[in-house]
Amino acid sequence: MHTPLDDFPRAAPAASRPRTPAWPVAAVLDVAVVLLFAALGRRAHALDPLGVLETAWPFLAGLALGWVAWRLPRAPFAPWPQGVALWATTVAAGMVLRALTGQGTAPSFVLVTLGVLGTLLLGTRLAVRLLARVRRGG
Repeated sequence: MHTPLDDFPRAAPAASRPRTPAWPVAAVLDVAVVLLFAALGRRAHALDPLGVLETAWPFLAGLALGWVAWRLPRAPFAPWPQGVALWATTVAAGMVLRALTGQGTAPSFVLVTLGVLGTLLLGTRLAVRLLARVRRGG
């Protein structure tokens, strides 16, 4: 029996729907991670938006360089090797830019930066991978 609802287009099955690319989400998360790192660091020195951006910009530039150099849109949530390469590039380029602009690069700051950005950049990738695995049921 034909009903009026039969004339409406139906949603395509999940398998045939085009997937939204993951890289824009990963890029936004990475920028948020770098801004969080800068905000946490600036919290001890007076948290103001301009100060956060002043701290963040060298690492945001390093992040952008890493995204291009390591072709992250192809595997944006891969912890290895892309995530590790992105982490190293972000920190190295950020420290070089800080040194070139007269900002601090004390060894303790470098170590804290390595630890915090490593935890945040790799942690988000591992969390996304874990969530994807849980959603797939495996």
